[in-house]
Amino acid sequence: MSEPETQTDTAPAADALAAADDEARALDKALQGRQPFHVVEAAFERFGPSLVVSFSGAEDVLVVDLAVQVLGARAASELRVLTLDTGRLHPETLRYLEEVRQHYGIALQVQMPDGAATQALVQRKGLFSFYVDGHKECCSVRKVAPLRRALAGAPAWMTGQRRDQSPDTRAAVPFCELDRAFSGPQQPLFKFNPLANWKSAEVWRYLRGAGIPTNPLHQRGFISIGCEPCTRAVGPGEHERAGRWWWEEATQKECGLHRPDDA
Repeated sequence: MSEPETQTDTAPAADALAAADDEARALDKALQGRQPFHVVEAAFERFGPSLVVSFSGAEDVLVVDLAVQVLGARAASELRVLTLDTGRLHPETLRYLEEVRQHYGIALQVQMPDGAATQALVQRKGLFSFYVDGHKECCSVRKVAPLRRALAGAPAWMTGQRRDQSPDTRAAVPFCELDRAFSGPQQPLFKFNPLANWKSAEVWRYLRGAGIPTNPLHQRGFISIGCEPCTRAVGPGEHERAGRWWWEEATQKECGLHRPDDA
């Protein structure tokens, strides 16, 4: 008797995910060739202020700026901006997060890792185990699990991912997708990437032209900014992701927040 009941219970969830996947693909197709502002606008038109904007303390502040423009005067009270404080961020990044909060007058949701899980990892493997056996376990505790909690119940979220950030892992980033990694059984999660087809030069042209505050680490050669032990400045000719987890293969330079459907 238990097997038919399981099949009955899972069928509606599978149908909901399939329908959401079809809608995400249709939205992505409709957004092809559109500018980032229009992608952000379409996302808020579909999901309203319940949509979560992810902000890492790097150049994805551009997405926050666009969201504020789309929502207008309502932004300060209704915009949901999420950032992850892993407990290992640069001091410059922490101060920058506060600068952005004040600059836009937004309520910044700072999500932190579970204390018990973090303590257990450090007690078992120390503070720098990722240099030996890879960063995935640490990122799972400090980034992936907190993000999952923060996105619980949200219908959609928005990121600053770009295709040119990593030809090994992000070359096919769509404007809109079903986030299978963070969707719940009864709660499909849509994911928007309004900067998907922009190059780094376009992002920085916009930031400088609009006078948007940026992380001071950028001025010291840090392009892609993450946790302090896992981020370094990049040299001339190096790709921007070369400074992240530099001791690992290029195909491993993701923390688990952004994974393709087949990961």
